[in-house]
Amino acid sequence: MADRTPAWRRPFRHPRVAALLDRLRPRSVRARTTLAACASVAVVLAVASVAVVLLLRANLERTVEADAREQAQAVARLAEAGRLTSRLPLDHGTDFIQVVDAGGTVVASSQNLAGHPSVAPGGHPDGHSTLDLGAPGGRRHERVTTMTATTPGGPVTIHVGASLRTADAAEDLTTAALAVLSSVLLLTVGTLTWRATGRALRPVEAIRAEVAAIGDRELNRRVPEHGSDDEIARLAGTMNAMLERLEAAGARQRRFIADASHELRSPLTVLRTQLEVALAHPDPDVRADLVAGALEDTDRLQALAADLLLLARLDAAGHDWPEEAVDLAQLVHTTIAARGVEPHPVTVHLPEAAVTVPGNPLWLGRLLTNLLDNAQRHARRSVAVRLDIDQDRAVLDVTNDGPPIEPADREKIFERFARLDDARSRDDGGTGLGLPIARDIAAIHGGTLAVPETAGVTTFRARLPRTV
Repeated sequence: MADRTPAWRRPFRHPRVAALLDRLRPRSVRARTTLAACASVAVVLAVASVAVVLLLRANLERTVEADAREQAQAVARLAEAGRLTSRLPLDHGTDFIQVVDAGGTVVASSQNLAGHPSVAPGGHPDGHSTLDLGAPGGRRHERVTTMTATTPGGPVTIHVGASLRTADAAEDLTTAALAVLSSVLLLTVGTLTWRATGRALRPVEAIRAEVAAIGDRELNRRVPEHGSDDEIARLAGTMNAMLERLEAAGARQRRFIADASHELRSPLTVLRTQLEVALAHPDPDVRADLVAGALEDTDRLQALAADLLLLARLDAAGHDWPEEAVDLAQLVHTTIAARGVEPHPVTVHLPEAAVTVPGNPLWLGRLLTNLLDNAQRHARRSVAVRLDIDQDRAVLDVTNDGPPIEPADREKIFERFARLDDARSRDDGGTGLGLPIARDIAAIHGGTLAVPETAGVTTFRARLPRTV
C-alpha cells in the first residue's frame, strides 16, 4: 500500500545519511557508557561555564560603572560650585568626560574629546548605557554614566565613559580558559570511563566466551569466578549454578535412558525366548504356560511404557497444572474403595472437615495409588492411610509395617528405576518408577514427598498446599 503521508511530514530517510548514522551509532556498552558520561559532563560544564562567565561579566561591569559614577559625581560637585573648567582631568578607570548644557552645547570635556560634539547616548538622564563609541582612537566598547547637575548658569548633563576593555579581555580569557579546561576534563572523563568500563566488562566478556565455547558434551566446564562480591561475580555464580543444573539434568537423562533401555531389554529378551520355546515345543500344556508367562511380561512392559509416558508428561508439565479444587478426603475414600480386595487390610483415618487442595485429581489419585501399591508390596500385615491438616498444608501419610528403610536409602528409593536389594524380583511387579512418579506429582503440585523418621513402621508422607 502506498504511503499517503504528505511529503513534508515524512522523516528524512536518505539512504546514505541513514547508513552514515547507523555506522556512527555506538554499538558496544563500553562506547555507549563513555558517550553518555561525556555528554552528561559536557552539559554540566557548559551550564557551569556560562554561569561563571555571566557572573564575571556582571561583576566587572559593576566595578567599571562604580568608577564612572564616582567620576561623574566629582564633576557634578565642581559644576554646582561654579568651578567647572573647559578641560577636565581624567581619573583612573575613565576614558572621557563631557558636560552638555540644556541646549546641547558642550561646555566642558576631557582633553581627548576637545572639539567633538556631544557623544552621549540616548536614554534616561540619570543612568548608564553601553555603546560602541566612535571616539578618537577608534571604536571602543564603553560604559557611559549620565548624571545631571545645577550650575549658576543653568542645568547641565554630565557624561562619563569608562572603557570595558578590561571586562572584555577578562571575559575572553576566562572563556578560553574554561574551554581548554572543559576539553581536558572531557578527555579525562572519557578516557577514565572507557578504561573503567572496559575493565568492568572484561569478566563479562570472559563469561560470554566461556559460555559460547561450552557444548552439549562439555557441561562440566564452568565460567571464571572472581573473589569480589559485585554484580558480575553474582552473574558468574548464577551461570555456574545453571551449568551445574544442566549437567545434573543431562546426567539424569542419560542414566534414565540407560536404565530404561536395560529395563525394556530384559523383559523383551525373556518374552522372545518364551515365544520361541512355545512355538517349538510340542506339548500344548507347556506351550500354554509359556504363553501365560509371555502375557505377564507383556503386562509389565505395558505398565512400564505407561509409566515412562507419564514421567514424560510430568517433566513437560513443570508447574503448569490445572488448579482444580480437589477434596483429598473424598479422593482417598474413592481410591481405596475402587481398589477392591487388598493383600493386607487398609486402615483409613480421615478428618471430619473437607481437605481441599488445588491440582489435578487424576495425578493426585495416581500419587496415592503408587504409595498404596508400594505399601502393599512391602507390608507384613497391615497398611494405614492418614490425612491431617497442618496449618496451610494437607499431610497425607501412607504407612506399612514392613521392613524399615535405612536412612541412607531414603532418597535413593525416589530415583528412577532404583530398587533396593530385597525388591529386585520381577515377581513383585514393580517397575522402579512408582515412587519417583509420586514425588514428581507432589513437586508439580507445590508439595513434597519424603520418608520421615518413624518407629517400627515405614511412612511415606506427602505435604501439599491446601486451599484456605
